[in-house]
Amino acid sequence: MNDFWLGIDCGGTYLKAGLYNSQGREVAIERQALQTISPLPGYAERDMTALWRACAETIAALLRRSGIDGRQVKGVGISAQGKGLFLLDKNDRPLGNAILSSDRRAMAIVQRWQREGLPQKLYPFTRQTLWTGHPLSLLRWVKENAPQRYAQIGCVMMGHDYLRWCLTGVKGCEESNISESNLYCMTTGQYDPRLTQWSGISEIDPALSPIVGSSQISGEITSQAAAITGLTAGTPVVGGLFDVVSTAICAGLNDEHTLNAVMGTWAVTSGIADSLRENEAHPYVYGRYVNPGQYIVHEASPTSSGNLEWLTAQWGEIGFSEINRLVASLPKAASDVFFLPFLYGSNAGLEMTSGFYGMQALHTRAHLLQAVYEGVVFSHMTHLNRMRERFTDVRALRVTGGPAHSQVWMQMLADVSGLPVELPQVEETGCFGAAIAALVGTGEYADFRDAQQTLNYEIDTLAPDARAHAAYQRKYHRYQMLITALQGFHARIKEDAL
Repeated sequence: MNDFWLGIDCGGTYLKAGLYNSQGREVAIERQALQTISPLPGYAERDMTALWRACAETIAALLRRSGIDGRQVKGVGISAQGKGLFLLDKNDRPLGNAILSSDRRAMAIVQRWQREGLPQKLYPFTRQTLWTGHPLSLLRWVKENAPQRYAQIGCVMMGHDYLRWCLTGVKGCEESNISESNLYCMTTGQYDPRLTQWSGISEIDPALSPIVGSSQISGEITSQAAAITGLTAGTPVVGGLFDVVSTAICAGLNDEHTLNAVMGTWAVTSGIADSLRENEAHPYVYGRYVNPGQYIVHEASPTSSGNLEWLTAQWGEIGFSEINRLVASLPKAASDVFFLPFLYGSNAGLEMTSGFYGMQALHTRAHLLQAVYEGVVFSHMTHLNRMRERFTDVRALRVTGGPAHSQVWMQMLADVSGLPVELPQVEETGCFGAAIAALVGTGEYADFRDAQQTLNYEIDTLAPDARAHAAYQRKYHRYQMLITALQGFHARIKEDAL
C-alpha cells in the first residue's frame, strides 16, 4: 500500500484537510465551512465542540472520498490561525467558546495598557505588538469580566493545540504559534512569568502547556479519535504550524530577497531573518521559525480579503469570476471611490473603522468592488513598505491566499507595489505546510530545508506595469491622506469626550 501524510488547516472561515504522498503530491482535499459566532459587537467566537466535530467529519470524509485506508496515513500535522484563546477547564472540558484572533472585546484593556506603557515594557522580551486578539489580552479580559470562568481555567491553548489534544489526548503549545502570544520570551524560547505578572494574570502560569516543536511528534491518534475519523490508533501527530509559517514554507522563503504576502482575513507580510535586531524602525513582530536559529518577521492586521467576503455576503451571492470581470472592466486607478478595509480591525489606529468615501450617483457596483480590491492592496502596502525598511534588498513578492487565484487582483498588487508578484502553485498552503511538518517529523525528510529543496512546484510571475504603477501611486497617496484626516477626526472625538 502507498503511504500518505495528512495536513489539517483550521482557518478563519474553513477547516480543510489534505492528503499528500511522500513527494508532496496532493491526492485529495476536503473542506467544511466553520461558523464564527458574534453574540455582541466586536466578538468573534467559535464553538470548540463543534470545531472538533467538523475536524473529525472532514478527516472521515477525506478518507472516504479518496478511498485511502487510515492505515496508509503515516503522520498528521495541523496548521491554524494564530493568537486567540482556546481554554479547557480543570476537568479537561472546553471552557466556553473559543475566542478568535479577530475578536476586539479587549479593546479597552489594550488602550489602558497603552496609556500605562505596557507594550513598550513587553516588546523587548516578546517581540510582539499588543493586540486585542492576543491570548494575553483575552485572558485579562476574562479575568476582569468573567471571573468565575477565569477561576476554572485548567489549560491555555491556541487552535491547532486544541485539535491536536482532541486527536491525541496530549496537551502542548506548538512553538511557532505560542511564540507570538505575548506569553513567550523570544530570547530564551520559554514562557516568562514576568510577562503574566506585568499583565496581572500570573494565576494562569500553571495552565500553560509544554512547548513543542513544529515537527516534534507530540502524541498519537487515540482509539476514540480513530473511531470517528477513520485514522488508525497510534498514528503520530506532530506539533504543527502557525498558518503564517506554513505559508512561508510553501512560498519557499529561505533568504532576505523575497517576502511573502498572505491575503485572507489577515493581511500579512513576512520575511525570514537569522537574528533578532535592536532599535529597528518599527516594532516588527517576530516569531520562531521552523529552522534552528531563524525567525519569521512580519507585519499584519485583519484588513485583507475578509472584507470582500463580508461585503459580497451582504449584497447577495456573486461569484469570484464575476467580481474579477467587473473590476477588470474599469480603467485602473481612475475612480474617486476609496474603501477602508477595516471591518475586522485596522493598521491605522485602534479607533479606525471601515467605509467607502467618494461615492456619487454615477458610481456602480463595479466601482465599489474595484475600490475594495484597491483598499485591500493599499492596506497591504502599509505592511509591505514597513517590511522593506528592514529587508532592504527585496526582489520579489510571493503571494498566497484566496486572492492569489485572481489575476486581476494580483496584477493590481504588482502595479501598486512595483515588485514582481510570484504565485506558488500550491492549492492549500495550510494543509500542505502541515503535511510537510508531518513528513519531517516522521523522518521522510531530514528537516524543513531538505523538504523545501525536494518538494518543487511551479511559480507563476506577474510583472508590474510602469504606467499603472504611477497612476496607483497617486491614488495610494490620496488614500494615505484620507487615513490621516480620519485619524484627526478620531483624535478630536477623544478631545470632545474629555
